[in-house]
Amino acid sequence: MSAFVVKGWCPDAWRPMAAGDGLLVRIRPPLGRLTRAQTLALCDAAMAWGNGEIDVTSRANLQIRGVTEAGWRGLVEALLAVGLIDPDPEREARGAMLVAPDWRDGDDTQHIATALRERLSDLPVLPGKVGFAIDAGAAPLLTRAPADFRVERAVDGRLLVRGEGRAAGVDVTRDTAVDALVALARWFVDSGGAAAGRMARHAAAVPGPATLAPAPTAPPPEAGAHPLGAAIALGFGRIEGAVLRDRIAADPLRAIRVTPWRMLILEGGVPDSARDQSSVRAGVDACVGAPACPQASVETRDLARRLAPLVVGSLHVSGCAKGCARARPADVVLTGLDGRFDLALHARAGAPPLLAALEPAQIIAHFSQPSGAA
Repeated sequence: MSAFVVKGWCPDAWRPMAAGDGLLVRIRPPLGRLTRAQTLALCDAAMAWGNGEIDVTSRANLQIRGVTEAGWRGLVEALLAVGLIDPDPEREARGAMLVAPDWRDGDDTQHIATALRERLSDLPVLPGKVGFAIDAGAAPLLTRAPADFRVERAVDGRLLVRGEGRAAGVDVTRDTAVDALVALARWFVDSGGAAAGRMARHAAAVPGPATLAPAPTAPPPEAGAHPLGAAIALGFGRIEGAVLRDRIAADPLRAIRVTPWRMLILEGGVPDSARDQSSVRAGVDACVGAPACPQASVETRDLARRLAPLVVGSLHVSGCAKGCARARPADVVLTGLDGRFDLALHARAGAPPLLAALEPAQIIAHFSQPSGAA
């Protein structure tokens, strides 16, 4: 296994993380939505204090990279001025909430997510990577996105609260869901869940009559026309601030929604196939890799681009065994280790390899053969 360092916490705006290309500042937009003015301010901030690029993470957060120690304060002040971060660092740290991005004003997802944000101070101190998914639409959208405590729609249409790794949840209403989430989070801490780190790894039996099974997962949206406007796919979840700013200026957008699928939803946006096609097909994930990440010993994204046309199914190229770009298994996963790659199939990053210590040229040659494709 790669000797990566497990941080045990996630960066945010008040607590940035040092990376190979400067400080990494993570932003959690309230309910995953930025107004037009907030989006323009974010683009300006990325260009003024970062490397000019904006990342969308698998938790539907935004990241600005390349921030200097001297520039961090200016960046924070700019984000505070438009309400993109909480002025209370403790509340900001507790706000790890993934919200189904197709919510509408007044629906169950919006109602519950807003109520949970108002009660962040009621939550216990949780491990840094623990988070919530508010996914109360007609069918769950976020089942494959990382979260520990979930609000979902049941098979029979009722709402449920479920702990990750559990097949069923407890019956709730839109007005009792937050009480159930707070109680589940407190039980997690009181029953020793902090030692496990994540709900899925916590073996204790969840209290309460957990009898409701979630409805089948709905597929994520595709790039193009969307009921809210337009969805645009981003190669490896990255877009230049200048490009996004130009797009915002060119369309009558009201806001943008951030998704966990390396995609943005533009409220009121007009689909444009010439601009909205990602250069990387769906199902291809790669972290930033070396040299931007100090834990990676390999370059990742160029290899992923070259390999994508040769691989059937999903592909994950990870700079180390942490697998930050993709939590779930991929059909083909390449994990960096000491400057080379380990290859595994139908696995997560860091899995025991089928082939070890491969150079990029060997990988390309392997998948160029008819027998090499997954």
